Amino acid sequence: MRIGFFTDTYFPQVSGVATSIKTLKEELEKRGHEVYIFTTTDPEAEDFEKDIVRMPSVPFVSFKDRRIVVRGMWFAYKIAKELQLELIHTHTEFGAGVLGKMVGRRLEIPVIHTYHTMYEDYLHYIANGKVVRPTHVKHFIRFFVNHSTGVVCPSERVVKTMRRYGVEIPMRVIPTGIDISQFNRPDITERMVQDLRSDLGICSNQLMILSLSRLSYEKNIQTIVEQFSEVLQCHPEARLVVVGKGPFREGLEELVEQLELKDVVRFTGEIPHEKVPIYYRAADYFVSASSSETQGLTYAEAIASGVQCVVKGNDYLYALLDDERLGATFESDQEFSKTLLSYIDQDYKMTEELKSRKLDEISAERFGADMEEFYLKMHAYYQDNPVKRPISQRRPVERVRVKIASLKKLEDK
Repeated sequence: MRIGFFTDTYFPQVSGVATSIKTLKEELEKRGHEVYIFTTTDPEAEDFEKDIVRMPSVPFVSFKDRRIVVRGMWFAYKIAKELQLELIHTHTEFGAGVLGKMVGRRLEIPVIHTYHTMYEDYLHYIANGKVVRPTHVKHFIRFFVNHSTGVVCPSERVVKTMRRYGVEIPMRVIPTGIDISQFNRPDITERMVQDLRSDLGICSNQLMILSLSRLSYEKNIQTIVEQFSEVLQCHPEARLVVVGKGPFREGLEELVEQLELKDVVRFTGEIPHEKVPIYYRAADYFVSASSSETQGLTYAEAIASGVQCVVKGNDYLYALLDDERLGATFESDQEFSKTLLSYIDQDYKMTEELKSRKLDEISAERFGADMEEFYLKMHAYYQDNPVKRPISQRRPVERVRVKIASLKKLEDK
């Protein structure tokens, strides 16, 4: 099958969405499919990239490190037609996503959508939440998603959100998988781990608590910092390592200074991708208080690296951490330090058998297989159920048939 991905976010932009798309492309190609990415221009992008089509874009409002496609419909359509695409998969509700729907309509092929971002968690970025309200998000997403053939939900939380919004098209929960080989690495030696801890000023007998994510307000790293003093009361040797970059770093550093934690909290900034597995392996526990996740790639990466998680719970994490030896969840921000301390005291051990079972569930191979199955079902569904297609995707004769059917229903009443 020839598939076109339409996304506003892709490398060299670093994000969970970009990683998810790259992983899916590679897995589908392993299964014999052709995948082409239609995405934004980027000043840091290479001049020539195989299978990638870049369309004119500008920085996104309030997210200057993200971009949005502003034009290129005819350009994208001509290329998509030349490539003879058989299915389009949109990964954004904005610029490139809209273009993807328009191209899909003109080519008369199914359009699958993945809902990656819980926008209600990000409204504070737009005029401090005073302009765009949750009800605006609901109506916009319902309109956009319902004009697709099917929707991929990375977690059960997304399914519940889609239903609350009034989405009526077929849904499928497909968690994003990860490349297990990048994190379950026997080549990472104890010497490498100790060298990293030494660079961070952390001795072998000290607890290393790791936070790894984009440094933004909704990631709620401030809760971890605010309660770290309580962790130190029981474990004065503990050290918090905050990995990542983002707009809230300065605010977090100010908070650390106010709480007089500069000696025990380390900010590393963004680190090279190849070093991420070593940070996981060096940590004693991975922590997160974020409630904005739809697909927790970092949680899966932590488990694949063999580090236990203490994180704020949601439907995805309840399924992921289905054994107490993998980690623990807490419900409210106030419970973070108490949950972490309790989990440290219980000293659970992650066995290789348990880890192996979980790795199969979160693997990129499973991700690709599940997505391929959904594509095939939705392709057949699109062909066999023209009445179920969005009005805009029906051929003129089909629109007439739907109209006649509707009139007959009215006459029967």
